[in-house]
Amino acid sequence: MKFLILTQYYPPEMGAPQTRLSELAAGLKDLGWKVGVVTAMPNYPKGKIFEGYTGKFSVKESKDDIAIKRYWLYPSNSARALPRIISMLSFSFTALFSVFFVRKFKPDYIFVESPPLTLGFSGWLLAIFSGSRFVFNVSDLYPLSAKELGIIDEGFLYKSIELLEKFLYRRATFCSGQSREIVDYIKKKGAKKTLLFRNGVNFKRFEGTSGEKRNGKIRLVYAGLLGVAQGIFEICRNVKFGDLNVEFHIYGAGAERDLIENFVSENPDSNVFLHPVVNKQEIPAILKSFDGTIIPLKKNIYGAVPSKIYEAMAAGLPIIYSGEGEACGIIEENQVGWISPASDYRKLEHNINDFAKSAEKRSLYSNNGISSAFNIYNRKIQVEKLHDFLSENLEN
Repeated sequence: MKFLILTQYYPPEMGAPQTRLSELAAGLKDLGWKVGVVTAMPNYPKGKIFEGYTGKFSVKESKDDIAIKRYWLYPSNSARALPRIISMLSFSFTALFSVFFVRKFKPDYIFVESPPLTLGFSGWLLAIFSGSRFVFNVSDLYPLSAKELGIIDEGFLYKSIELLEKFLYRRATFCSGQSREIVDYIKKKGAKKTLLFRNGVNFKRFEGTSGEKRNGKIRLVYAGLLGVAQGIFEICRNVKFGDLNVEFHIYGAGAERDLIENFVSENPDSNVFLHPVVNKQEIPAILKSFDGTIIPLKKNIYGAVPSKIYEAMAAGLPIIYSGEGEACGIIEENQVGWISPASDYRKLEHNINDFAKSAEKRSLYSNNGISSAFNIYNRKIQVEKLHDFLSENLEN
């Protein structure tokens, strides 16, 4: 059985999709699949191709018996839409040059990670040329999410992209989605078969890992992308952590890092602390050294569930969530934290205060989180679920 992943994002880049896909590859390999990857030259999140990969159109690598073929793209981390669109389109085009690699590999399935949506069209063509089954994995509902974020309006461009979206859903052997909202949306748009394939968390990374908690002030942490959609800078500005006698520690990189750095420098008594960027191997111990975590999503994106929720559960961190959508349901159903509407800083402060004063709730939510991460959202369980689904469809 052979499985090929087509994705713009893959290690050595850091990030939720990169981690999830590399662990998917390793998990399926352990279950007996021969796994290959077609991906872009690493460039995320800085928007510059990593050292050792510059000046090359393609690179072939092998890591842990997984064949990896990389292709050039136009890198960009610009806040403007056009450079990002050019970046996505460039890899969607250069990925087609993998046709010889793919035909030689002869995968049973080509598993395409979206976004970018246009990469789905490349994957569909590669599946036709190689006689493979086309699987479309949707992590973000584009163009709907772009409309919700105000990047595009519901005009000609939106409707054109929506036609491509429907085309891909209907051509796929099956579509998978990271949330129930995504899966329901895909079904309505005409997908023949669907699978709820949660991001989940690699629970093994958190087993046997301990973080040194400090006595004194209650300490909250955010570890992840510092982008506009997360709104960490606005939380720093609007939440009075000093008055709440709570420390807020931030780890990550992104468009807002400089703004946060300036804020911390200009407000030394804010109880906000910005730390250097860390690699994913350090995350479990770092998370476990704190008392809880703030996870914000400034603007509701239909279908989005921050993967940081699952990592927080595995680390036993009670969650203070600021946002809407399916994530609220997950937190409430599993009793792992507090929720408040996006940008409602007074309600967020209320929840932080309740968190700080209620050791009993913190203990309950911590234990519930660990149990849920192990028994429900464990990535090992999610990969086994996908393996069973793939095996069943091979026989049909």
